[in-house]
Amino acid sequence: MSGHTKTRRTRRATLIKRKPKERSIPWREVFKEEIEKYSEGGLMLRGSRQKEEITQKDLADAIGVSQHHISEMENGKRPIGKAMAKKFGEFFKVDYRRFL
Repeated sequence: MSGHTKTRRTRRATLIKRKPKERSIPWREVFKEEIEKYSEGGLMLRGSRQKEEITQKDLADAIGVSQHHISEMENGKRPIGKAMAKKFGEFFKVDYRRFL
């Protein structure tokens, strides 16, 4: 390969415009309104449940609480305590702190 060809390739590479890196937006910023309305733990619970394609009733039966309590936790009307978060973590096989 001649030096001339090598120079051309280098010059050509510098002429190619590169796209600026797109900033990713943190998920908490995207879902800010939902977090304020439902709570972060409630959104995580709902998302985990929907990802596994199970109903509130199925989850409630599996961990031994009422479906009404699951609904209240998802809607931010009932806090998710540490003991309950541990049950959710065990059920979904994730770190329980995700639901706190």
